[in-house]
Amino acid sequence: MKKNLLKLKNPNTNTFEALVKFASFVLTRPGYELLKKLIIKSLRKINISYEGKNALSTTSEYNDWITKKLSKETLALEYEQTVHLIKNTPKISIIVPVYNPPIHFLKEAINSVIDQSYTNWELCLADDKSPNDAVRETIKAFSSKDERIKFIFRTENGHISAASNSAWKLATGDFILLMDHDDLLTPNCLFEFVKHVNLHPEDDFIYSDEDKIDDEGERSHPHFKPDWAPDNLLSRNYIGHVTMMKKSLMDQIAGFRIGFEGSQDYDIFLRATEQATHIGHIPKVLYHWRIHSASVALNMDAKPYAFIAAKKALEEALVRRNTPGTVDFLPRVPGGYRITYEVKKHDKVSIIIPTKDQEKLLEIAIQSIFAKTSYTNYEIIIVNNNSTSPAFFELIKKYTNSHGDIFRCIDANFPFNFSKLMNVGVAESTGEYILFLNNDVEVIHEDWMTQMVGHAQRKETGIVGVKLLYPDDTIQHAGVIIGILGAAAHIFVNAKREDLGYYSYIQSLNNYAALTAACILFKKNIYLEVGGMDENLEVDYNDIDLCLKVYEAGYYNVYVPTVELYHYESATRGHPFSSKENYAQHKKNYNYFIEKWGKIIVHDPFYNPNLGLNDADFRLRDLEK
Repeated sequence: MKKNLLKLKNPNTNTFEALVKFASFVLTRPGYELLKKLIIKSLRKINISYEGKNALSTTSEYNDWITKKLSKETLALEYEQTVHLIKNTPKISIIVPVYNPPIHFLKEAINSVIDQSYTNWELCLADDKSPNDAVRETIKAFSSKDERIKFIFRTENGHISAASNSAWKLATGDFILLMDHDDLLTPNCLFEFVKHVNLHPEDDFIYSDEDKIDDEGERSHPHFKPDWAPDNLLSRNYIGHVTMMKKSLMDQIAGFRIGFEGSQDYDIFLRATEQATHIGHIPKVLYHWRIHSASVALNMDAKPYAFIAAKKALEEALVRRNTPGTVDFLPRVPGGYRITYEVKKHDKVSIIIPTKDQEKLLEIAIQSIFAKTSYTNYEIIIVNNNSTSPAFFELIKKYTNSHGDIFRCIDANFPFNFSKLMNVGVAESTGEYILFLNNDVEVIHEDWMTQMVGHAQRKETGIVGVKLLYPDDTIQHAGVIIGILGAAAHIFVNAKREDLGYYSYIQSLNNYAALTAACILFKKNIYLEVGGMDENLEVDYNDIDLCLKVYEAGYYNVYVPTVELYHYESATRGHPFSSKENYAQHKKNYNYFIEKWGKIIVHDPFYNPNLGLNDADFRLRDLEK
């Protein structure tokens, strides 16, 4: 099999599909580590990176999919089936700053508004003194035919923020919808937004999914976004297009700010979401972002000043929110940013490590903490679960003698129950923060705990998780998606450490419903608030359950990619399928978890429903085999 896989340098369509299907099956299952490494290596040889780029689907596959979704027949049927939901028909003011677009792009953009199935709208165009007179002539021609099209011709060029504000001042609608002068709304865009407003009248800021469109009209690069994820927005402008907010909210934040040109949308999103009562997401592609030579959609370097403006917007957001920190550009992620929060108070962190024997692995973990942790206020609590090895007890004696002021071991001599072990450890802890750490984890950089505390100290943060690596520098954990493979699964497993992932998820700060307890940090009072770990989940899903309880309590769980540790996974316990007993235990925990969390399994709020549940590579659900 190895010989055949490595020959696939120019596979035909059938071979490609077969390889992807086989690879997806193996890569998302536990175990099979040698086979996984061979598959990853083979994929790379044929230039297929396991990053979830459009879920390993081709541009033509996606274009066919979205074409069917947006066909007249499909949209007419959806309209007929759901129009009864619309009782409230608000006016939508579409705000478009205009500056010298290609005339045919401008015409297509305006026509995409005229062709909307929902008709209570006004189009507010502000030309920013375009050098091409044909731009203004085109706008006037459209306006003369449709009284809903309003315009202002600015007498001086003020750039995009000023032009956007000029368009905003024309608005008389209940909602403001933002659009660029060369992009396209899908025919059902406004209808879907109004339908959402009727179903969720509490939402005053709403965004949708989007894709890109080229000169030939082919759609590609769909961005299937999560529901509201505040930490994602602090890492990059994931909201993008298309966005609508109540006019009262736009008035409250006083529109666009001069000085943030290029990232004026990012700045206004940060400010608007700070003031919004509820934030909604429509998981449908309702906007086509134009790809052409001067567009950011094609070339992220087209507007380099935008990155500086975005950094400034984030820095000011930190000040407004009273969360001091620094903002840095993310290497290799144009439009991506890293926030390092200043630790306001260095409260004690209780590191809880459960173990049975495994003294060699345990010493690696302990020694790496002592050698590579710049945060000084911590204690280590070893929870001993029925150890019998003399070498284990010698190790405990060694560190008790050398670090007895911050190191201790407590006995928990009962049948293995991970949840109970951690609850016992927390009960014995004296820190304001708790850090769960596996005995097979190795710290590799000094500021790991400082970064985690920096995130955990914020009032809205629940559990902080990190990037975990196999010893060969491939991904073991970069977040958990609920519902994948029936219950939950890690994403991007076996991707390279430096891979970006789907829309840079591997390297970006993200909110997830769950994270693995191999390394997580949280406030002790939050743990006690949600009742700790569920001891009915002795082996599996207990960490996922804890995260979901924390999220349900109103906190956001955060994945911090700039904290990396090595994880020698499964070195201390048998695989769930390694014996009948292990499988029976796994099945029991699985069934309990499914029954308890059925609602979120159907829809993980941090995973788009257009994406599949049979694989962990952001594959389009409708293209799953």
